Amino acid sequence: MIHPHTELRYINSEMGFGVFATKFIPKGTITWALDELDQVLESSEVKKLDKYREKIVNKYSYRNHDGKYILCWDLGRYVNHSFHANCMGTAYEFEVAIRDIHPGEQLTDDYGTLNIDVPFECMAEEGTDRKIVYPDDLLKYHEEWDQKVIKALKHFYDVEQPLLHLVLPEYMEKVKEAVKEQVLQDSIKSIYYDREKSR
Repeated sequence: MIHPHTELRYINSEMGFGVFATKFIPKGTITWALDELDQVLESSEVKKLDKYREKIVNKYSYRNHDGKYILCWDLGRYVNHSFHANCMGTAYEFEVAIRDIHPGEQLTDDYGTLNIDVPFECMAEEGTDRKIVYPDDLLKYHEEWDQKVIKALKHFYDVEQPLLHLVLPEYMEKVKEAVKEQVLQDSIKSIYYDREKSR
């Protein structure tokens, strides 16, 4: 489920739609959390779909560490990529704002955290040499991404958390420790889907 203070807006013909903040979302806020309405699809199920629906699933879903496709039921599926993303995934099935997000600002992810199936060529962005998202980016950038999450979680209990009830109890204990000790028990690397092992 995406943060309630967001809305879908059309950007342009190249980008399509995006998710924008309607109110201030401070650093440390959960911006998305997996919930029971999100569809969890086995790879075998996706392959049995007609070409049109398979294309939609491939475009709007991400893959978890087991290789299952997660298709968000709400606006979460429209969050766009940025190499300077303001939201970052965790090993605990939620994303967090890694900096303040202001009203009218687009929420963005780094698609490198999403276990994409094929390289994804992106629009050029200033301040980075990265131009393509690769399926193994989690193995390359997890330490940098973990540090951003740790710095954001420092503010976890100082901000309003409308999605807190969606975080599973077994994850909450680890989140509490991360907030207190500023150390993650589980790196985002742990959600990497190793296609070689699954064959």
